[in-house]
Amino acid sequence: MDLFSESEDQNRKTSIGNCLIEYKKASSILTPASGFMSSYDFTLNPYSGCSFGCTYCYAAFFSRSEEQRNNWGLWLQVKENALSLIKKYRNKGLRNKIIYMSSVTDPYQPIEKEMEITRSILKELLEYHQPRLVIQTRSPIVLRDIDLLSRFQNIQVNMTITTDSEKVRKIFEPLCPSNDSRIKAIKEINDAGIKSCITMTPLLPVLDPESFAIKLKNTGLTNFIIQPFHTEKGKFIAGTRSAAMNLIKELDWTDEKYKMTEEILLNHIPNLGIGKEGFKPI
Repeated sequence: MDLFSESEDQNRKTSIGNCLIEYKKASSILTPASGFMSSYDFTLNPYSGCSFGCTYCYAAFFSRSEEQRNNWGLWLQVKENALSLIKKYRNKGLRNKIIYMSSVTDPYQPIEKEMEITRSILKELLEYHQPRLVIQTRSPIVLRDIDLLSRFQNIQVNMTITTDSEKVRKIFEPLCPSNDSRIKAIKEINDAGIKSCITMTPLLPVLDPESFAIKLKNTGLTNFIIQPFHTEKGKFIAGTRSAAMNLIKELDWTDEKYKMTEEILLNHIPNLGIGKEGFKPI
């Protein structure tokens, strides 16, 4: 499986489970935001690829090759010079710049426990820049960094929670932390006084909308975002569409079911953000 170009083959490579890990020097770390993220100044991705490998992940389709797209979740590139790249901005100034971390990876995927790339970036941003920062993750590893997050002047942590069902999660997000562990983590972040948000983006099939809405409301959070997953238009990485579509059919998850679930959520969470509008910067 040759997921990287010849020029990159000189970089150090290892593996964790079935995921091929490459350690490389990146040419840049901040990317001018555009498209869905156009309200931000920059996106910041400490890694390329993602070992969570969600079957529907839009980021897979920004991969540099068809092979990388087809093997999404089985490869990951560590930007080992990420901190030095951020340090170059000390003279340019990032104060009050609006940064979204991350747009095409998860900054708290499992390898972050070992590498601490995200943590090193946070330390630099905290001490020298103080940007307006939004962190997007689906990992309880974010709890490790509460000591840093609590010292930012303007920050929000978004936790992606897409369903109430472990059966659904295991089909669509087989390598991700459980739903309950994510809910528990973002509640703890919020309880620590750090602005928090639950992003149901996309909302996958929900088995008990009423109980789901109550569980979300009971976290104490006041910020929520929802976005539909269009089963007919939605893309899946190679080999995953069949199982996902079979489950959607089994659960009879239709546009009508989505709208009904959205209405129930709105009854409990009146300030529910919808789609791109919900992602407006803090």
